[in-house]
Amino acid sequence: MHLTTPKLFREILFSLAALFAASGAIGQEKYPQRPIEFVVPWGPGGGADQLARKLGKLLEADLKTSFPVINVPGATGNTGMTKLLSGQADGYSMAILIGDTAATLVAGGARWKLADVTPLAIAIRQPSGLFVKADSRFKTWNDVVAEAKAKPGTLKVAILGFGSADDITLNFLAGKGIKMIGVPFASPGERYSSILGGHADILFEQAGDVGSFLNSKQMRPLIFFGEERMEEFPDVPSSKEAGLEIYLPQFRSLVMKAGTDPARVKLVADAIARAAKSPEFVAFLKESMARKDSFLGAAEAQSFIAGEIDTMQKFTAKK
Repeated sequence: MHLTTPKLFREILFSLAALFAASGAIGQEKYPQRPIEFVVPWGPGGGADQLARKLGKLLEADLKTSFPVINVPGATGNTGMTKLLSGQADGYSMAILIGDTAATLVAGGARWKLADVTPLAIAIRQPSGLFVKADSRFKTWNDVVAEAKAKPGTLKVAILGFGSADDITLNFLAGKGIKMIGVPFASPGERYSSILGGHADILFEQAGDVGSFLNSKQMRPLIFFGEERMEEFPDVPSSKEAGLEIYLPQFRSLVMKAGTDPARVKLVADAIARAAKSPEFVAFLKESMARKDSFLGAAEAQSFIAGEIDTMQKFTAKK
């Protein structure tokens, strides 16, 4: 006795065909269909936050979906990276990975590796510098050097966190006899107010991030870590001039979790590349006092980040 009649057999085949067709449709669903979270591993108000909000608006207009900014500060950016990497690799979450967080891969403060993320772009590159309150007793970089050598370990420098590029640079300076103490602040606002309120002597930051304080004459720079002087501050020496060949420019990249559908990665990366060419973003780079050639696409981003990590590794290697 046959348990399956020809009619029933045809119905089963029809149902299976419909099921496979539905599965294919799901796999090829339009993307994006919902908001894409923009994880900022820092508190509001800093350079990473400003970048996310500026870029988010440009991407929203292009991809017709919202990019809500989620601030997740802590552990030199690693708390935010944990949020990204603990989620699904579905293209509905991206994060800003900055140079200081990448530095923790060298220092051992990260529980993830570069292979865990897929870079979409390098959005901005800026030289870092040391800043003081406008009425600080330090008038020049040489004044800092003199006091740091006379009273080693007494000057406090507000930094992003331990293991960051800030921290690596301070350790390099200490090796040159310029010994200062790094004091970490996860919130950009706390870092900035620390020198304005006298809780720290010096701030390690990028000029564009404290542009409002510079324009209002509340802060002033003493030195920038680079091979040449910044165009905006022709009277402020570069570290190379001072005989300190350490640069480690701040960079802010955009990443998704590794394993995300390459088609989705490309769609967002291409939209970012278009946004980077917009007059609005070009103006943002200028306001941020960033390099005009800051932007690097997805094809170059991976090797750039790996190269920066290699450079930081050389500065932290025990001699």
